[in-house]
Amino acid sequence: MTETTWVRVCDTALVAPGEMVAVPDVALPPLAVFNLGQRFCVTSNVCTHNQALLTDGFFEHGIVECPLHGGSFNVVSGEPESFPCSIPLPTYEVEVRDGGVYARLPTGLRASA
Repeated sequence: MTETTWVRVCDTALVAPGEMVAVPDVALPPLAVFNLGQRFCVTSNVCTHNQALLTDGFFEHGIVECPLHGGSFNVVSGEPESFPCSIPLPTYEVEVRDGGVYARLPTGLRASA
């Protein structure tokens, strides 16, 4: 079983409803935080198709589109939504508390373990 730990990835105020932000300094590879209005999601920020940062792309209605080739992912499930993406995006369990977004990350994924 992989050891995990809760990590504060950003303040809730940093991500407006319907928006996304890159969180490069918490984990390797970098993370993305998405605000779905009533829910926050945390995923890898790196497209599984071809190493592009997803937060450089387009985000709407729970779907993030990669800026490189236009493939997309569901940010809740990580499942690919459109070609050429076929490998699911890593997603992480999220808690919102004390004004922060926390993600349960594998210990080895943390940038400063």
